[in-house]
Amino acid sequence: MRLRLLHMSDIHFGDEDDNALAAATEFAQATLFDLMVLTGDLTQFGHRDEFTATQRWLAQIPHPWLATPGNHDTPWLGLAERMTSPFGRYADAVGPAEQSAFDGDCLAVRTLNSARGWQFRLNWSKGKVSRDQAAGIAARFAGAPPAALRVLACHHPLIEEIGGPMTGRVRGGHHAAKKAQAANVDLVMNGHIHAPFVQALSYGDGMTYSVGAGTLSQRQRGAPPGFNVIEASGDELSVTSMAWDGRKLVVDRVWVLPLRPRIGGEG
Repeated sequence: MRLRLLHMSDIHFGDEDDNALAAATEFAQATLFDLMVLTGDLTQFGHRDEFTATQRWLAQIPHPWLATPGNHDTPWLGLAERMTSPFGRYADAVGPAEQSAFDGDCLAVRTLNSARGWQFRLNWSKGKVSRDQAAGIAARFAGAPPAALRVLACHHPLIEEIGGPMTGRVRGGHHAAKKAQAANVDLVMNGHIHAPFVQALSYGDGMTYSVGAGTLSQRQRGAPPGFNVIEASGDELSVTSMAWDGRKLVVDRVWVLPLRPRIGGEG
């Protein structure tokens, strides 16, 4: 098993960092990878022109991509639309909001929508995973090849990043994280925090990792704009955080992690 994923998030078209995004796009165009995973907040206010900009950008990506929405991908000022069709614009421009999937020879990626158009709480932008969503995680990976890297992509981290610059406060997050670990998910890929991070979910064998990408917007929270390059080979996983330093892309940090043994494959 040899895989390379690009992980980008929180571009916030309408408030994007032009230079950082241009560098990330050039990197994506020049790099061979199996899949680019986008973990939400592609737009700033969910405006139609922001989704048009998203479409134009995605057309420049030469390899497969898979996306899940974030809380900013709902009509920010359209309360009625947020309540009745919160991800209608997203679906028209990007694709299904609730469940998308990608399967390769050694890769199985599933999305889970942790964003909501509104909630019965003061900060509706925080995350939520329903009991039904969590219960369906195992079934959605049931047909994946035993040797495949299993990836679940959602906008909000299911558990809080330790020392993070903001919270996700995902209702049902711990329950969903336990279900992901029980399904032998290797990676839970997230955005929302606007800073890169890697941490193991503290359940089971401790080998399900929550991986967060930074932002490619001007909405920085103590970390430079950037994205992740994730590589898996045999029994090892590496996460490289790429950062825009104002002049060029640089390697900001690298995490090297053990993967649980593959069944019927290398490692």
